Amino acid sequence: MVCEKDPLVRKVCKLYEQISSLESLKPCKDVDMLFTQLVVTCMPPSPIDVTKLCKTIQDIRSKLIQLCGEAEGHLESHFSNILGSYENPLHYLNIFPYYSNYLKLSQLEFNILTKHCSNVPTKVAFVGSGPLPLTSIVLASFHLTATSFHNYDVDPSANSKALRLVSSDPDLSRRMFFHTTDIMDVTNALNDYDVVFLAALVGMDKNAKVRVIDHLAKYMAPGAILMLRSAHGARAFLYPVVDPCDVRGFEVLSVFHPTDEVINSVVIARKCPMTKQCYPLGPTKLPNKFLDTEMFNCLNHVNLMEELDVEEQLS
Repeated sequence: MVCEKDPLVRKVCKLYEQISSLESLKPCKDVDMLFTQLVVTCMPPSPIDVTKLCKTIQDIRSKLIQLCGEAEGHLESHFSNILGSYENPLHYLNIFPYYSNYLKLSQLEFNILTKHCSNVPTKVAFVGSGPLPLTSIVLASFHLTATSFHNYDVDPSANSKALRLVSSDPDLSRRMFFHTTDIMDVTNALNDYDVVFLAALVGMDKNAKVRVIDHLAKYMAPGAILMLRSAHGARAFLYPVVDPCDVRGFEVLSVFHPTDEVINSVVIARKCPMTKQCYPLGPTKLPNKFLDTEMFNCLNHVNLMEELDVEEQLS
């Protein structure tokens, strides 16, 4: 069992103690320094399996993910306010310190999506878009330039700030929509979307994440695509892990674990037809090129060569 003796775990625990003692997680020198150290510590590829952590470290990990989520919300809100003060906010997106990461993550998700979608989606939903909906903005601006994006967030303030970013743009202001509601209260409308993105921090623990996925499985259209963000290795100290076996009602098509500064893993799944049930099978080991990742499938096996093509295209 991986526990306090592991050097990486010790470093993460020390940073957790420092972060949890901060009076506020709003952007400032100390907050920025500690979270930068945390990301740098967790970013390198690591064989650590968070499911094998002892209970004490599991509890710390859960609390750390909550703290990361809170800090990320403050950071996005802070920069959304700054961007919203400009006449044309979209011209200044690069002032956000992680904008380049979003460009890379959106390119990755678009490449994976095009591998498994024969048609360009006309309507996309993003669940948990927040005050700085960069994924929707980047995809709409550079990749899906005729697609409408429906952004869902429970926070009216977040949606108000997000709307301000696109309202001055003649194109995106027509294609970006913002809905202030809990996705668990959205039912038949989910049937209208070709693709649904689920933000990494929607469902901060396993049970909450599974409840959201089950809800999406109930109301999404058969054949529609679900794009999920997960984490792998030590990066699972920063974000919740989506186990493909928990993606019930969907056929998991592929899982991709980046090894660069893009933190989130990407899971793509297709809603099963009404006449077909998907059952998670046992794990299938991937080649070493995938860092010994485990991928799971439903009734149809995952095409590993397609996933290799995606990785080679990105390298």
